[in-house]
Amino acid sequence: MNPFEPPVVQWGGITPVLIVFGAAVLGVLLEGFLPRKVRRVVQVVLAIGALGAALVAVGWRWSVVQATGPSELIGGAVIEDGPALATQAVLLVCALVGVLVMADRAGGEDAFTASASAAPGSRYEALTRTKGLVQTEVFPLTLLAVTGMLVFPSSGTLLTLFIALEVLSLPLYLLAGLARRRRLLSQEAALKYFLLGAFATAFVLMGTALLYGYSGSLRLDEIAAAVPAMAGMDGFLLAGITLVLVGLLFKIGAVPFHNWVPDVYQGAPTPVTGFMAACTKIAALMIMMRLVYVVAPGLAWDLGPMLWAVAIATMVLGTVLALVQSDVKRMLAYSSVAHAGFLLLGVIALDAYAVPAVLFYLLAYGLATVGAFALVTLVRERDADGNVTGEALSMNQWAGLGRTNPWLAASMGLFLLSFAGIPLTGGFIGKFTVFYAAVAGGAWPLVVIAVLASAAAAFFYVRLIVAMFFTDPGPETGRSTVVVPSEGMTVVAVGIAAVGTVLLGVLPGPVLDVLGDAAMFLL
Repeated sequence: MNPFEPPVVQWGGITPVLIVFGAAVLGVLLEGFLPRKVRRVVQVVLAIGALGAALVAVGWRWSVVQATGPSELIGGAVIEDGPALATQAVLLVCALVGVLVMADRAGGEDAFTASASAAPGSRYEALTRTKGLVQTEVFPLTLLAVTGMLVFPSSGTLLTLFIALEVLSLPLYLLAGLARRRRLLSQEAALKYFLLGAFATAFVLMGTALLYGYSGSLRLDEIAAAVPAMAGMDGFLLAGITLVLVGLLFKIGAVPFHNWVPDVYQGAPTPVTGFMAACTKIAALMIMMRLVYVVAPGLAWDLGPMLWAVAIATMVLGTVLALVQSDVKRMLAYSSVAHAGFLLLGVIALDAYAVPAVLFYLLAYGLATVGAFALVTLVRERDADGNVTGEALSMNQWAGLGRTNPWLAASMGLFLLSFAGIPLTGGFIGKFTVFYAAVAGGAWPLVVIAVLASAAAAFFYVRLIVAMFFTDPGPETGRSTVVVPSEGMTVVAVGIAAVGTVLLGVLPGPVLDVLGDAAMFLL
């Protein structure tokens, strides 16, 4: 029997993950020792600082990989290559903007409940609000979720993939149930997300077991090497990969695994919705690309029909259901489903150009998504007594915002135009590059359907723009709409997202050139 040889840990290669994870653990400890008055400020500074430092560390590791080449870390459990580092950079940018929105007190109050343990509508809940309690645990939870997201796309084994999946998912289940208003709806959203997420995890585990039985290894490269070498066990291989892909399709909200998306997006605190909609999709899409491009490139004929069917259903159903929505958050939720279908074209393409194309699309989509949900947090209802209540989510309540708050309406219009893929926005370049890669990979029928779906999707984006700029404001069911002031962090987040959306549309070359170096996965 060979003696056990512990793996060598390359600490430098996992520096970005260590920074975020260390800050999350430190944040948990600070919750127990810091006075209540300074706890929130310290947690916000720690979270923003950690994400910024991790982004700098990713830049350092990128220069190392460009100079020395990709490598395996911790005995192959983690891969450090161009796609992994580029994904981490995109993730950290979107997460940093998302944390800025979470940290803001729009209208003088947090987006999160004062006490998660208080029953909705109870005397204890009223007491926690009167005492001014703040649920600052959201920042360590967010950092823990980001930790899992950073590891997820760089997983070199199915075991690492599963652990990263759980680390990123469990904090999100909690965050989804912490809304300050509509708490029952928020808790329902968290429960649905948890239950359906548990099913997705079970699919991943079952698929992992089948792939291990097929190849005798959990490493992606060894599974890939076994594909042409093994004969007579194709059923294990196809079933295993299919089950793992089903779990990942759930995380990106692809049809028919999308049922959780509208309810969770609507019920979760809006800053969490923006963070989750952007960052979870980034991490899950890129690990899906690694799995398909590394393990299953020779199985295109076997997996192709399933992926084509899922992509078509996701694009069409997401667009059709978004057309009939009158709630802004649910419209953006089904829009997210449709975008998942567009992004699947890059997975199906099996072309080297598809990797930087998908990364660019994810960056443009992530910035616009966080920015759009950030603006939703500022638009509130006002009752007949003049009290500001919850968010104004009906599209009719956004009528006339272009006249009363032109900057807010213009920013929202910019993000919606980017979603629609209008030229001179990042969304247009993102769609163009992914569609080009799909055509190069022979999936031109999917591109035709995607273009038609994009054209139809423009209707519900433009409908909100028309309401903001060309419709007279008016009370709806006795309520009026007001834009609450921001402490400044939401304004900064929206500004970063808006500038990024414009720059990616006007000057995409430098970003595409950098991402072009991230085209090859380490086999």
